[in-house]
Amino acid sequence: MAKLGKRTKAAREAFAGKDNLSIKEAVALIKSNAHAKFDETLEIAMNLGVDPRHADQMVRGVVALPNGTGKTVRVAVFARGAKADEAQAAGADIVGAEDLMETIQSGKIEFDRCIATPDMMPLVGRLGKVLGPRNLMPNPKVGTVTMDVATAVAAAKGGEVQFKVEKAGVIHGGIGKVSFSEDKLVENVRAFVEAVSKARPAGAKGTYLKKVSLSSTMGPGVSLDVASASGN
Repeated sequence: MAKLGKRTKAAREAFAGKDNLSIKEAVALIKSNAHAKFDETLEIAMNLGVDPRHADQMVRGVVALPNGTGKTVRVAVFARGAKADEAQAAGADIVGAEDLMETIQSGKIEFDRCIATPDMMPLVGRLGKVLGPRNLMPNPKVGTVTMDVATAVAAAKGGEVQFKVEKAGVIHGGIGKVSFSEDKLVENVRAFVEAVSKARPAGAKGTYLKKVSLSSTMGPGVSLDVASASGN
């Protein structure tokens, strides 16, 4: 068994026996034990009582975090003409059509969010096998297939986070930097949990929010009191 470093050992000892905390308690604990040499991300993991293999139990959506993510988001937009100009003016990092499709097909993906105007979807559809697994495929349900590309670009740049449940019924998300104040992180956690709660699908039966955990990039996780996290 690998020997634990002093930092890891100290963090685990600090977290030992601490479960079902309030959001504020968990955030304070994580902030005080995040000692990496970079600004770690506060990460959330939510175990949901759904089976996403069934269409009526799929959970996906988008949330505008009140205090942003602290991360620079690179945005690509599929658009032509005036809409391409609008996207560039709004701050999109990459704008194109067939040329952008060819760049992506070559394996060069230098963006974190992909937006498209509806008329571009037949073109973008050819990239499903590349963009789909990376959760980058534009989708009208989360506002990334739209004629209002300026608003979509601004939202992506401003701290909007997409979420989608994985096969095991888990949703992961990065919701801020540990350098944020406790109050800002607490607000972001509440906003994310609320958005996932509101996205409860019609087919979900029984307990929907089964477990909610927080951690920093390099630190151990701590579970939240679900009732407190969901505002119940």
